[in-house]
Amino acid sequence: MNAFSLPSMVTEVGISSGLRADVLELALHAGPVVKLVLLILLLFSIFSWAIIIVKFLVFRLAEKESKVFLSRFWTSKDFSKSFMEAKRLSHSPIATLFKCGYIDVEKIKKERMSPNPSKAPSGSGANAELMEGVSSIDRTLKRVAGTELTRLEKALTFLATTGNATPFIGLFGTVWGIMDAFRQIGFRGSTSLAVVAPGISEALIATAAGLFAAIPAVVAYNYFLNKIRVVNSQMENFSAEFLNIIERHFRRL
Repeated sequence: MNAFSLPSMVTEVGISSGLRADVLELALHAGPVVKLVLLILLLFSIFSWAIIIVKFLVFRLAEKESKVFLSRFWTSKDFSKSFMEAKRLSHSPIATLFKCGYIDVEKIKKERMSPNPSKAPSGSGANAELMEGVSSIDRTLKRVAGTELTRLEKALTFLATTGNATPFIGLFGTVWGIMDAFRQIGFRGSTSLAVVAPGISEALIATAAGLFAAIPAVVAYNYFLNKIRVVNSQMENFSAEFLNIIERHFRRL
């Protein structure tokens, strides 16, 4: 090891640890406006991280239950068993989609299997009733899919707001802090680095805090948005397959 390497490493460690301590000290000794900005950014960061953690667990559970339901659905030909499984998997959007569609199917089956032969449709009337029944189920599936997407998208707007607003809030704190630093320069009548540096350092903390709050929020928002697109695609594919099965089933009645 070089004789100069050890002192160099010690100096780097000391500067790093000292920098972390200086950042906290600068935040504590900042002006009232900068402190208010830092408090607002801290609240934004806390709430956004809480949403990120909760949403990650929600999407993970929904994905896991959807895989279980689809596996059971395609391996079983009994809709009643799939319905019981869907009732158990309440966090899966696809299971919820099937559950609501199955309830409509049962209602239409009861109407079609009329006990009075004279009221039973035939010919073109039966085909028209079939198409109306399938359209009704399709509307139900689209409505439920929209509700499930809305549930998954809940609170994501806060992440988008955090990603868009916090850098500007931090920038406002920085501008205000620099204005205050220059005002202090005017009062003291000195422009030395020792006079200017502390005030500017305090001001720049607000910008750093704004970026610290915004970056995780933007990354998480884009991640969850991609997850929602995947879920939406899965629900559309399942709805199309389910409607085809139902239409073939109704034609056999």
